[in-house]
Amino acid sequence: MAGNNSNLGAAKRAKNDEFYTQLTDIEKELRHYRKHFKDTTVLCNCDDPFESNFFKFFVLNFTRLGLKKLIATCYEGSAVAEYRDGKAKPYKAVVTTVHDTTGDGGVDMEDVRNLFELGENELVELEGDGDFRSEECLALLDEADIVVTNPPFSLFREYVAVLMEHEKKFVIVGNKNAITYKEIFPLLKDDVVWLGCESPCEFFTPEGMTKKVNGLTRWFTNLDIKKRHEELILVKKYAGHEDEYPTYDNYDAIEVSKVADIPFDYDGVMGVPITFLDKYSPDQFEIIGCSLEIATPIKSVAKSNDVYQQGGNAFYIRTSEHQLRRLYDRIAIRNKHPEQPKEVQQ
Repeated sequence: MAGNNSNLGAAKRAKNDEFYTQLTDIEKELRHYRKHFKDTTVLCNCDDPFESNFFKFFVLNFTRLGLKKLIATCYEGSAVAEYRDGKAKPYKAVVTTVHDTTGDGGVDMEDVRNLFELGENELVELEGDGDFRSEECLALLDEADIVVTNPPFSLFREYVAVLMEHEKKFVIVGNKNAITYKEIFPLLKDDVVWLGCESPCEFFTPEGMTKKVNGLTRWFTNLDIKKRHEELILVKKYAGHEDEYPTYDNYDAIEVSKVADIPFDYDGVMGVPITFLDKYSPDQFEIIGCSLEIATPIKSVAKSNDVYQQGGNAFYIRTSEHQLRRLYDRIAIRNKHPEQPKEVQQ
């Protein structure tokens, strides 16, 4: 994790992944996917039904979204177990109907609880510990059409691997740095997975505290959304401004330090910040690779009497003092349709 992301970094080290997504962030993101949910079974497999805002969003919008079924599972020690019988046991909640039980003309969580008590929906103890990798939870995964949740950040690689193995559609929250994971980047490069629309900035903890993460999380999905086909408007020109785009010392590409500076007339490979993926459209660009994987190794970088650590998992550029400077992670891209130079009229 990045150093300024201390909250999530500490959680990863301690295997304490109890960061609850805010309902407003869920609403902002999922409004872009509404057409995908009609007549589907949605699974929230890291979610206590009476604590999770994912469950709350789907159960209170059950009819509006046209869901067929909603399933949520939680692990040992979650709050729903205490609500049910005072024992720290994992449960699954299965919802097939949501309606007004109190006669007040609306639907809220009181109605949801009543429907469990009336037996119209199921709240059943799981046999195992509720781990998403357990046999019974994988069976529920196979039953689902779409998975939507905030999985444990420390298990993000494994969680995505399970979803891909079971060929599931999903919308999940992850650390922005997951973009460069060797298990995740190939999925982004091959347009199997892409980033969603928004960037959650705050999470809640079980203690009721708010944790700010400064936009260092992203939504990851494989459901098609309008944003994915919106092309960047490019205003910068490369021809005549070559000095503004230095070439890497250890890879054949030019450096573009800001997404806004991507030139419209360059047909070669460019290195851009990983935040480019927030604006990436496969209709406009091709992803070549990530600097972590494609940069040519540099055995040693000397400056005066100092020798820098060996590198090869990053792009380097020459400074005005002819020294090498290591750059942050970059994604190498190519414009599929660069604007051709206009002929000068005589």
